[in-house]
Amino acid sequence: MRALTRLAPPLLLTTALVWSTALPAGAAAPPPKVPEAVGWGGAVATVDADATAAGIEVLRKGGNAVDAAVAAAAALGVTEPYSSGIGGGGYFVYYDHATGRVHTIDGRETAGRGADAGLFLEGGKPLPFADAVTSGLSVGVPGTPATWDAALRSWGTRSLAQVLQPAERIADQGFVVDDTFRGQTADNQARFKDFPATAKLYLPGGKPPETGSVLRNPDLAATYRLLAKDGVKAFYQGQLAQDIVNTLQRPPVDPASGRNARPGQVDTADLASYRVREQAPTHVAHGAYDVYSMAPSSSGGTTVGEALNILEDGGDVSGYSGTQYYHHFLESSRIAFADRNRWVGDPAAVDVPTKQLLSERYAASRACLINPDRALTSPLAPGDPRHPADCADTGQAVAEPYEGPNTTHLTVADRWGNVVSYTLTIEQTGGSGITVPGRGFLLNNELTDFDFTPLAPGVPDPNLPGPGKRPRSSMSPTVVLRDGEPFLATGSPGGATIITTTLQVLLGRLDRGLSLEQAIAAPRASQRNTAATQAEPAFLALPERAGLEALGHAFASVAEIGAATGVERLPDGRWVAAAEPVRRGGGSAAVVRPAR
Repeated sequence: MRALTRLAPPLLLTTALVWSTALPAGAAAPPPKVPEAVGWGGAVATVDADATAAGIEVLRKGGNAVDAAVAAAAALGVTEPYSSGIGGGGYFVYYDHATGRVHTIDGRETAGRGADAGLFLEGGKPLPFADAVTSGLSVGVPGTPATWDAALRSWGTRSLAQVLQPAERIADQGFVVDDTFRGQTADNQARFKDFPATAKLYLPGGKPPETGSVLRNPDLAATYRLLAKDGVKAFYQGQLAQDIVNTLQRPPVDPASGRNARPGQVDTADLASYRVREQAPTHVAHGAYDVYSMAPSSSGGTTVGEALNILEDGGDVSGYSGTQYYHHFLESSRIAFADRNRWVGDPAAVDVPTKQLLSERYAASRACLINPDRALTSPLAPGDPRHPADCADTGQAVAEPYEGPNTTHLTVADRWGNVVSYTLTIEQTGGSGITVPGRGFLLNNELTDFDFTPLAPGVPDPNLPGPGKRPRSSMSPTVVLRDGEPFLATGSPGGATIITTTLQVLLGRLDRGLSLEQAIAAPRASQRNTAATQAEPAFLALPERAGLEALGHAFASVAEIGAATGVERLPDGRWVAAAEPVRRGGGSAAVVRPAR
């Protein structure tokens, strides 16, 4: 086997992503995308029909929600490779119906042991963001394969080899390119073309693939077969690990391109020592519901939770007028982001006041800042969660760092009542832009989620790079219980807008009387302690806009925010699966046995 492994890279280099205009013989046509499904036996919702079908296939064969979630995630690595894949990381939230407990896995990428606070500085100045992204310097140790392994070992009922089968088949037989995939390729063409391995995969004939053409990725299929045979140790040790390190330390850039693709610092020892963290979730009570999500290194659970607590302190959200509802939603998010940017980082490296950020006392001390007659101004200064004082702050505001609008989210439930909410990513759309030659997957640029320099002079920054450190994330995979039973699960991609999207979906469903599908489809706005609130055109067309602007809110139009999915359990035991009807080309929801 060792001899075969040594031979694998040159053999794999002879295969490439294969494009055609028709599905190969024996391949199944892509299932239709449906934004809502209701029925029995379990449910899956993702952004992609093939990935949703992979999860449903595993459920129909008797697998549980964990098995199906890994199968769907592996399929997304084939069909949505610019947002996810084994070259990235993520956060996995699991509700175990047998025990009534919620568990989480922090599978975030990590910096190498040699990283320090000056990781993205040259000559004492921060690198331009685009230069940092498209480089080996931005690549962290991937956590996705280890997440799959840990989830299956802890709670799954199927082997990794079994749940990888649908994704391996899709990679071998191909999937149909849609407008979203073509558009994302076109958006990345300028950098993809500079890396021969990436161009060979994603720019057939030097151009983005045509909508309706078929993509096959035999290299990725072979990589999945390697993991199925040897387990994820084959990813973190041995020849595949060496290939990853060679790629990031010596990015295989076209010399004629003139691109300076800076080398990364991660080495084989960093890969071999990677471990996921199984840790307690965040938890807040919101009315009759218990809301669970990810604790740091993600800021999702603390920021969504703090905003919910602030709204809970202010009264019954369901009783507000439309204008006051949106006003309080935007203000609670503004306040929570002021605290997030100052206090949240990797708890293994900095002291994060997670418990205090989620305390009712602290929420009360911040909720009093909200004036129903006037919007706050940003940047708003943070409070001190360890020493809460009503309407007080710690003095200096901290600016919002940049996060790209990317990532993917999936939600799964099974017939036994187990639920998974899983957000995974390679960071930017297209990650670092660097494909591991012959292996069929892109490497992440996750380390650019670190702050390159302190966000405010003289203010401690919990999110600077450091050895073995995990960059702060906004991913917010969420599970909601009512009376100890699963009620719904949701989450979204979208960089920092993940937090506001998840918050808005929760409020729409839990407080505003919307169905899950309506809460996901509703027009969105995202206030992240900035002077102007980002808002979709449909939000700006709401009749409440004038009232919000009269209160002092300012808006900046963006095409779309987030791409949420969710599942909900109905009182009779049926499951609802819901996805976007339009955003990102629409999502895909399915149940094992449809019924109304």
